[in-house]
Amino acid sequence: MKEALLILSAYLIGSIPTAIWVSRSFFGIDIREYGSGNAGATNTFRVLGSRWGCFVMGVDVLKGVVATSLYILVPYYLHDEADRTNFMVGLGLAAVVGHIFPIWAEFRGGKGVATLFGMIIAIQPLAAVLCVAVFLLVLYLTRFVSLSSILASVAFAVLILYIFDERETLYRGFAIAVALLVVLTHQKNITRLLRGSENKVPILKYRDRRRHRRTTEK
Repeated sequence: MKEALLILSAYLIGSIPTAIWVSRSFFGIDIREYGSGNAGATNTFRVLGSRWGCFVMGVDVLKGVVATSLYILVPYYLHDEADRTNFMVGLGLAAVVGHIFPIWAEFRGGKGVATLFGMIIAIQPLAAVLCVAVFLLVLYLTRFVSLSSILASVAFAVLILYIFDERETLYRGFAIAVALLVVLTHQKNITRLLRGSENKVPILKYRDRRRHRRTTEK
């Protein structure tokens, strides 16, 4: 019973619609009516700018960390690593589902990548750091958050299955599910990437302007 209540709590934490509350409170708009129509950090970067995008991303990551860490409220999981990992996966997935289908926002949320990353931080910090490195590298080279998210999720699966060689069956299945979930929730982005119509986030724009000036001067 206590585990079920904690999973419900994790879902409610994940349901906190950060991007929607920010857009309504400070800009008088619903972020879902602009840009890609998603209530997540990527669309916030695109519509409201990098400062608010970073804020929304930070809070959404924190949702995943807090929700996944609720296991500490059950003393049993503090002493059993295998069961603890399995329960943390359940808590984290509940938070991700909450972010995608938030009860506080008509069940229309974001894609869950930031909250999913917070979950990974709580379960496997080193893998999270390496995934961040992949994300930032791809973002620096392309400025596509969608592509960065997809490749980082694939990197997570590779890390868990082959680099860290985790033996826990549920954890291995979770790693594969992460990659599949991110790819599935980014189908429209993948289509736009293939068509060359995907929007870039407004970061590193000064670098791009310098490149453009150097190209036109030649």
